[in-house]
Amino acid sequence: MVVPHIRHATLDDEETLGRLDRAAWSPLHSVQPRPRPPYESFYNERFGPRDHLVAELDGTVVGYVRLGYPTPLACNAHVRQIQGLVVSEEARGGGVGRALLRAVREEARRQGARRLTLRVLGHNAPARRLYEAEGFVVEGVLPGEFLLQGAYVDDVLMGCSL
Repeated sequence: MVVPHIRHATLDDEETLGRLDRAAWSPLHSVQPRPRPPYESFYNERFGPRDHLVAELDGTVVGYVRLGYPTPLACNAHVRQIQGLVVSEEARGGGVGRALLRAVREEARRQGARRLTLRVLGHNAPARRLYEAEGFVVEGVLPGEFLLQGAYVDDVLMGCSL
């Protein structure tokens, strides 16, 4: 297994991250419709380079994780939330997702967070197994929260202490 290089995103990564995000789109993990041109900017007023860690293999970006606040409330400022994790099809199964999760835990700690949370669709078994292997536990389930391609899908809330 090749260990990916993890770094903070830059403004120059925007186009690459947008392409990666669109290529990885799947109803397995997205509640949004498939992106269609003209594509929205990857970075926006809510999330910029500072909110993303990227994984590189041999200088090529093969994944990213987005870290944000779950709410704008001061009383919730000790919590960070993973709000996106994408690994390219070619790099899946090689430890990139695991490396990104470990790096984002460290980044959340560096920012002073005490908890890290995420939401995952109930039918996304590969992601759930990875999160559980990395110490996340199910903290709640919203049954049938989303109607995706004619099927009701649970929204699973997971978290861990830092």
